[in-house]
Amino acid sequence: MKIALMGAMPEEIEPIVSKLSNVTITNYGANKYYEGSYNGKEVVVAYSKIGKVFATLTATILIEKFGCDKLLFSGVAGAISSDLNIGDLIIADGLCQHDLDITAFGHPFGFVPEGEVCISTDVTLRETAKAVAKAKGITLKEGIIATGDQFVANADRKNWIESTFKADALEMEGASVAVVCNALDIPFFVLRAISDSADMDAGFDFEAFLESSAKVSADFILSMVDAIER
Repeated sequence: MKIALMGAMPEEIEPIVSKLSNVTITNYGANKYYEGSYNGKEVVVAYSKIGKVFATLTATILIEKFGCDKLLFSGVAGAISSDLNIGDLIIADGLCQHDLDITAFGHPFGFVPEGEVCISTDVTLRETAKAVAKAKGITLKEGIIATGDQFVANADRKNWIESTFKADALEMEGASVAVVCNALDIPFFVLRAISDSADMDAGFDFEAFLESSAKVSADFILSMVDAIER
């Protein structure tokens, strides 16, 4: 078994890479892939760069070139739900693309023919996450995470995404990873630590809380690696 651990930015994977043993670096596809082990389990770690296109490329390479058979995404997100506060952890039970729009052809937002509005994450990995959270005494939230190629810092846009997709949080990579893993039949999981409130103050909050939120998320994802059965 080889587990892919993925983030969007260097800050999101640095706390993970620092805990690995026997690390080797492969340069491929204009990116770096860190192969190593964590408590005896093989992992490959990469950050994609921000956005859906880069996330799609990186997830595909992790699966097709490096032979990973599970993918765990760790990073930060903006809160939509009023139940989420900075520092909270949320796992995605489903992911959608809030900026995908062919409604002119009579389709709902987020849908393309032969696709799905919302792609579900792996149930077993979600249950593993809940067990890890219980052991750590952490409150873990669960809900729909919306993805789009824009940093949302606008209350009207945030409210529209919430009402249209019933989304609890938003970010810029998860749904594209979901599309890749779903198509290639790879169990996948998305964990996000809340770093901002996705409103008019989002830019300020993001800069202030990115590093600490990413560390929280990375610590949790490594505990999941420990808990995953071979």
